[in-house]
Amino acid sequence: MNVPDVDFEEIYQGKSPIGDTIPWDIDGPQPALVALEAAGGFRGEVLDIGCGLGDNAIFLASRGHRVTGLDGAPTALARAREGAAKRGLNITFAQADATRLEGYEGRFDTVLDSALYHCLDEDARHAYVASLVRATKPDAQLHLFCFADTVPDGFPAPSRVSEQNLRETVGPSWTFRTLEQVSYTTAMTRDSLSQALAALAPDEQLDTASLDTDEQGRVLVPMWHLAATRA
Repeated sequence: MNVPDVDFEEIYQGKSPIGDTIPWDIDGPQPALVALEAAGGFRGEVLDIGCGLGDNAIFLASRGHRVTGLDGAPTALARAREGAAKRGLNITFAQADATRLEGYEGRFDTVLDSALYHCLDEDARHAYVASLVRATKPDAQLHLFCFADTVPDGFPAPSRVSEQNLRETVGPSWTFRTLEQVSYTTAMTRDSLSQALAALAPDEQLDTASLDTDEQGRVLVPMWHLAATRA
C-alpha cells in the first residue's frame, strides 16, 4: 500500500489522517542511528536532511557533532529548536527545499537521510541527489535510510525502494560502501497500526500480528541503509 501525497506540515500540526500518532516520531533517535554513531559513522559538519522534530540531530549534537537540521515543515522545525534549547545544544535548524539546498554549497562532511528519500518521486530523487553533491565536500559520507521493497504489502508507506533504484539513482554520484537492510523503529504498535489502517484504507489486508516489534511493542519495518562516499 502506497499512501497518497503527505502534507508533513499538517501532520506536525496534529492533522494526521491516521490520528494523533506521527508514525516516525519515537521521541528519541533511531536505534539504527545510535549504533551507527557508536561505530564512528559521523564526522565533521553533519547535515540531517528531512530532520523533522530533530531527535536524530539532537542525539548527534549531544555526542559532540556539529549538526545542521533542514526540513520543509515549519512546525517541526519550531519543535526541534525547542528540544535543542531544553538540552542546551547548539544546532542550526532551518527550512529548506531538499532538492535545491541553495546557500549550503560545499558545506557538509556527512549527510544523514533518515526516511526522506522514499517520500520523493523519481524526478525529485535525481534533483535531491544532485543537491546533496553540491552541498557536500569531497569524500563526504552519506547515510541514507529508506523503505525497502520487502516492506509487507498493506503497510502504509510513501513508496518502497528497490536496490536497483538506489544503484541507478544514487550510484552515479555516490560510491557505495555498504547497502544492507536494517530494522527501523516506528511509533506504532500492532494495535495502533491496525486502527490506522482501518481509518486510512479499510479494504487493505495486513496481518499486523506477523510484524516484528521491539521490546516496547513498537513495530519494526525493513529499511535500506546505504552508506556511501561522494564520487
